[in-house]
Amino acid sequence: MATASKGYKVVGTSPMRGDGIDKVTGRAQFGADVNLPGMLYAKVLRSPHPHARIKSVDTSKAEAHPDVRAVITSADLADLPPAGPVAVMGQTPVDNILARGKALYKGHPIAAIAAENAHVAEGLLSLIEVEYEPLPACTNVEDAMSVDATPLHEDWPDNPELPGGKNVAAQDQYRYGDPDKGINQADHVIEREFRTRSVHQGYIEPQSATAWWAPEGRLTIWSSSQGHFAVRDGTAHLLGVPVSAIKVIPMEIGGGFGGKMPPYTEPLAALLSKKSGQPVKLSMDRADVLQGTGPTSGGLIRIKMGYTNDGRITGATAWFAFEAGAYPGAPLSGAASAVFASYQIDNVGVDGFDVVDNKPKTSAYRAPGAPIVIFCAESVVDEIARDLGMNAMEFRALNAAKEGTRRADGLINAVIGAEEVMQAVRDHPHYNAPLEQVEGKLRGRGTGMGFCRNNTGMSAVIANVLSDGTVSLVQGSMDLSGSRVAVAQQFAEVLGIPIADVNAAVGDTDSVGFTSVSGGSGVMYKTGWAAYEAAQDVIGQLKERAAIVWDTDADQVEYEDGELRHASDTELRMGFKEVAGMMARTGGPVVGRANINPVGAGGSYSANIVDVEIDPETGKVDLLRYTALQDVGTAVHLDNVEGQMQGGTVQGIGWALNEEYFMAGDGSMANVSLLDYRMPTILDLPMIDTAIVEVPNPRHPFGVRGVGEANISPPLAAIANAVFDATGVRMRNLPMNPATVLKALKEKE
Repeated sequence: MATASKGYKVVGTSPMRGDGIDKVTGRAQFGADVNLPGMLYAKVLRSPHPHARIKSVDTSKAEAHPDVRAVITSADLADLPPAGPVAVMGQTPVDNILARGKALYKGHPIAAIAAENAHVAEGLLSLIEVEYEPLPACTNVEDAMSVDATPLHEDWPDNPELPGGKNVAAQDQYRYGDPDKGINQADHVIEREFRTRSVHQGYIEPQSATAWWAPEGRLTIWSSSQGHFAVRDGTAHLLGVPVSAIKVIPMEIGGGFGGKMPPYTEPLAALLSKKSGQPVKLSMDRADVLQGTGPTSGGLIRIKMGYTNDGRITGATAWFAFEAGAYPGAPLSGAASAVFASYQIDNVGVDGFDVVDNKPKTSAYRAPGAPIVIFCAESVVDEIARDLGMNAMEFRALNAAKEGTRRADGLINAVIGAEEVMQAVRDHPHYNAPLEQVEGKLRGRGTGMGFCRNNTGMSAVIANVLSDGTVSLVQGSMDLSGSRVAVAQQFAEVLGIPIADVNAAVGDTDSVGFTSVSGGSGVMYKTGWAAYEAAQDVIGQLKERAAIVWDTDADQVEYEDGELRHASDTELRMGFKEVAGMMARTGGPVVGRANINPVGAGGSYSANIVDVEIDPETGKVDLLRYTALQDVGTAVHLDNVEGQMQGGTVQGIGWALNEEYFMAGDGSMANVSLLDYRMPTILDLPMIDTAIVEVPNPRHPFGVRGVGEANISPPLAAIANAVFDATGVRMRNLPMNPATVLKALKEKE
């Protein structure tokens, strides 16, 4: 239950979302809803091979066909250098948009066609003739790191400091204290190995973009993304044009979870529009999404911990190798920040490896890297507690991270909520309720902690005060899950006006200042703070207007709860609406603005309590009861906070129990539809109860922390720990689907 936000009037409530009616009635416009005069439709030719040299691409037959309006290949992109072993944050490798020289995964784009009909365009792809030389493929880190593996990028320089073959792109290493000494001081040492698989974000709306490259050279793009400024800048980079030549108009977005930050469709639609002289729409289908956009990494992880007889962790190390897909960029730093984040450990070592393999280039997925390593660390923590005969949450609390604790990635914690979340678990009725056993089934209860470091970034907000006393609030952050109203709540709280009087919208790239992507659980922090500053700017201007009316100095005017008052003459008062109506005769429009780049986002901690029931005949795991707990700093919009906690938990459940990229022997993905890529449905889930913990972030005006990501981390280990509690079997490989659980049960017998 939220407590810290009770002193506010607007923050901590659940007003109706301004986009709600449009979305439930179908009026909201998403990327695929754009229709322009003379619009063409595009389709992409994708590689049928997971790894192949491209010997030639012949588009002459397609270009000669009367129904083809434009054809593009990699030759039409900017002449950029090939991707090197160092991942460039925020940039998509040009070869990932259209392959040059090699196809590195099945589904790698080779060419694209535009025609007047999408079905016609798809049929005409067969006119493009591509000669391939198939090469051996590797689709997991073990094979990719082998010294005998075929290199994906043959031009990369040799790096003798990296283990394995040339497919190891980079290593991240973190040390503090003396890990070896800490482990040697322990009474007991435990070391375990784990394996996780690639999983996709599973957003409901496939990528779609429409581009119109006008004759004067101005390019306009309509698309659904997590950051239209990032789409603008990334597309400009790939096309070799200045950012000033591109305007991106953001559409509503049907989910992203990190997967809709890189551009995929936008550069292709833009090039086809330039060649054809007409607007072009390019929409993916589900197979395109699964085979051609970025999942998160699969990984091989080893955790080692030393601990004493009285339950103190003396040292810990983590070794992990993550699949980056075809190009570098696996979430090593996110994993390093999270792996031991819940605990105070004085001697820590972390080694992470970025490994390329023949899968789509990975993208961010809700707390990138954290769920993978937290699954492993929390499984080991549970095993240690059982070895010592301790309650698992008591063991966690004994070793809990606190203010001043240093994380594995070097950051020293400010005020954090790890202890408070652990205490909330121990106090929760679910945790203390008996778990009834039934004949013929195996039941168990598990717990697990979670964490996300949270991010921030540049953000801009413009507040236009209207003469009727309402405000048009234009922000640069994409609204993924109700952030418009929550940003508006922070603005309204400062001004002391009703939230209904604030009309929030997302501006295009020409209408509002640069704002970094909606990711890293940073929107409420950075854009909420920008709204706070914009409101302060408005107040300053209103004081000046009131001072003109009262013929006094602005420093004699006070503002509180939507009212202006003279500091010494209590008879002089004006409400917000009244002074807004005087703008024309007191100096003109009142426009508040803020453009900021704040630091201090602060990490979020979470936890799960889960009861499972396992059928010993089939290995199927059913969830009986589920509780998600999370420190949110300050809950701004209560319903949205609860929805974020529930949504992230469900995605973690899918990761734990069913979801994976099932790779066939030839290196292709075998489950390229949602019939076979098994995400949880309402039939698979109990009600996800939530418990909101609030430990305000002292660095934010309203104490905000990120909410959207920490909640995906606990389910993987919590469910695995519950499975052990029920069966006595440790599941160290994901997913824990019926086949793998049944196999483990039989091996135990």
